[in-house]
Amino acid sequence: MKPDWQGGNQVQLLINGEQYYPRVFEAMAQAREEILLETFIIYDDKVGERLRQVLVDAARRGVRVEVAVDGYGSAALPQAYLASLTEAGVRFHAFDPQPLVAGMRTNLFRRLHRKVVVIDAECAFIGGINYSADHLGDFGPQAKQDYAVEVRGPVVAQVHAASRRLMAQVLDGPSQVQAPGTRVGSAEAAWVERDNRRHRTDIEVQYLQAFRQARQRIVVANAYFFPGYRLLRELRNAARRGVQVTLILQGQPDMRWVRTLSRLLYNYLLRDQVRIYEYCQRPLHGKVALVDDSWATVGSSNLDPLSLSFNLEANLLIRDRAFNQLLHEHLSELAAQHCKAVTLERMVRGYWWRAPLIFLGFHITRYFPRIAGWFPAHRQRLTSVQPQVQAQADCHGGNS
Repeated sequence: MKPDWQGGNQVQLLINGEQYYPRVFEAMAQAREEILLETFIIYDDKVGERLRQVLVDAARRGVRVEVAVDGYGSAALPQAYLASLTEAGVRFHAFDPQPLVAGMRTNLFRRLHRKVVVIDAECAFIGGINYSADHLGDFGPQAKQDYAVEVRGPVVAQVHAASRRLMAQVLDGPSQVQAPGTRVGSAEAAWVERDNRRHRTDIEVQYLQAFRQARQRIVVANAYFFPGYRLLRELRNAARRGVQVTLILQGQPDMRWVRTLSRLLYNYLLRDQVRIYEYCQRPLHGKVALVDDSWATVGSSNLDPLSLSFNLEANLLIRDRAFNQLLHEHLSELAAQHCKAVTLERMVRGYWWRAPLIFLGFHITRYFPRIAGWFPAHRQRLTSVQPQVQAQADCHGGNS
């Protein structure tokens, strides 16, 4: 599906929790009518507590607050946390919650991985940042490097409609909030999403088209890089026609197998002069990219099988020279100061024993979309948490 580009937007880049949380919490505190929030993870830590308080305050002053979290990513939220929200009037919904089996979470595939907030249909936040303290620098060496955007302008109507559409099964009527559509800036922007129904490849297609049209530069900073064959081929083809292609990937991964899988693809790209850097200062959790001097995207979608073939994802596409340049300067600094360059000479050492794995990894990327079809596409089900249920659970000492 073609993106619906809207002009007249103001888009602000937010880097890490230090920039993101103050802005999103301030916007929630100023909400007058409605807060729509979607996220993969909420933890009961200092960030989760701040979120809880700002949502409770909003609900108590009469703001309609709808929260949708993933039933896998946020399965550990305590009952007391949920009860404090619902008793204040926050409507809390879990995406595809499943019971633990032998103490293990089993609902791994097809998750609600979007990170979206819409305030009064006037302001929206889209990105990859969850509500947890590990997105703050004072968390220590495992603090994540991540990105989001704050956007105002006509494109917010698209984000608002999409968020309402996701929650439609648990909402009790149409929204009384109308997006003003006022032009407030010069950026063009478009909402793009991935689901398991009508938008299975929308995000991937936008990446493919941007890579094919690139003439000067492509920069991708992505946490979990194991894309499909088509994306790999377009990156290689772009480098062959003289485009400067730069990948910034995990060098200090939060899950070691992620870097192992990514490295299976390095030889294929390095042979055609794709520049690969591994970010080593902290775990990279970002999902951003830019092409030439105008196009950029920020969102929740990794370039890996889970994001491209299973999860519910959301990205904002941006066409704006100033935003593109700001993101390019930041990523260039990241590569120069905090990354280690990966060379072909380094990767061919021990190639003889890795060659079968590289061959296997390459062909998995080629056929994974077909393999993904073997897995059942469960119904996108939201389950609402009821205040009285939580109160009873608290009386019996129940845990989530």
